[in-house]
Amino acid sequence: MIDYGRANSEPGDTLQALRGHRREDPLASPGAADLTVHADFAAVLCAARGAGASAGLLTQREFLRRLGVEARAQALARAHPDRADTLRRQLERLIAPDQMGELFKALAIWTGDPPPAFNAG
Repeated sequence: MIDYGRANSEPGDTLQALRGHRREDPLASPGAADLTVHADFAAVLCAARGAGASAGLLTQREFLRRLGVEARAQALARAHPDRADTLRRQLERLIAPDQMGELFKALAIWTGDPPPAFNAG
């Protein structure tokens, strides 16, 4: 499960509206904006563990770095030097703490051995 949200359950409003890649009041443009909520990762972890499964949560940054996203981006840049700047910007967007790197989380639920990225650290 990869989505954005908080690692811990917190009270508060998580309902959001996005229109044209910008946030707006959820009631401002009914039917014209996409409505979304922050995932409650803590509740999913609790339910999984309560059912006897193992579960783990990583930031998207840590998840992608453990899977080798930086090495992959470097290899793509070497293979396509004309796209190196674009690849650098895309990587930054995915893993930078002030962009998607910390807001997005990756959650895994498993029995037996943990899946890649969740078996490290």
